[in-house]
Amino acid sequence: WLVIDRKVYDISRFYRRHPGGARLLVSHAGQDATDAFVAFHVDKVLVSKYLKPLQIGELAPDQPSVEPTKNETLMKDFRELRATVERMGLLEPNQLFFFLLLAHILLLDTAAWLTLLCFGTSLLPFVFSLLLLTISQVQASWLQHDLGHLSVFRKTRWNHLLHKFVMCHLIGASAKWWTLLHSQHHAKPNCFHKDPDIDMHPFLFTLGKKFSVEV
Repeated sequence: WLVIDRKVYDISRFYRRHPGGARLLVSHAGQDATDAFVAFHVDKVLVSKYLKPLQIGELAPDQPSVEPTKNETLMKDFRELRATVERMGLLEPNQLFFFLLLAHILLLDTAAWLTLLCFGTSLLPFVFSLLLLTISQVQASWLQHDLGHLSVFRKTRWNHLLHKFVMCHLIGASAKWWTLLHSQHHAKPNCFHKDPDIDMHPFLFTLGKKFSVEV
């Protein structure tokens, strides 16, 4: 079970079919998932159709919305900050910027391959081509990041399509793999056992300090 806007949902059968991956839902089991739900779902109306059959009740009026282990004041401040950012239009994407970024990446890729085609694979053409491809791949990785977050187009479908093109064809990796892991990272950032980005020995890269672990 989990809670969204004080409504209780039984996800025991649905979580394996969750488009964002089963682990993402399981990491919120027994908790309030309101903030994660708002952050990850662009089309709230569409998602509500799937949520309705899963609802089994609501929290009692005297039941708090936030678990005792969490800072209620901090969460309230965060929600107010998010609402202010949305009102200011800071989350509205500049699609011309992303179009020019994609064109820039394609131009660098083309120039890199033409360099090898025209001048061969001797040291200087190879190094120059490597420089162009390195810049291109770094830029492409950030472009796919924004597309994977559904931050470029209003329509989710267009974000997914272009994300697959950039990730699979320009970078050569799996868009689905990245989305599943990165969503878990943002759902539980830096939380050991739940954030795959730090799924390593708890003392590695922490100078002896332990990672946070949810009870």
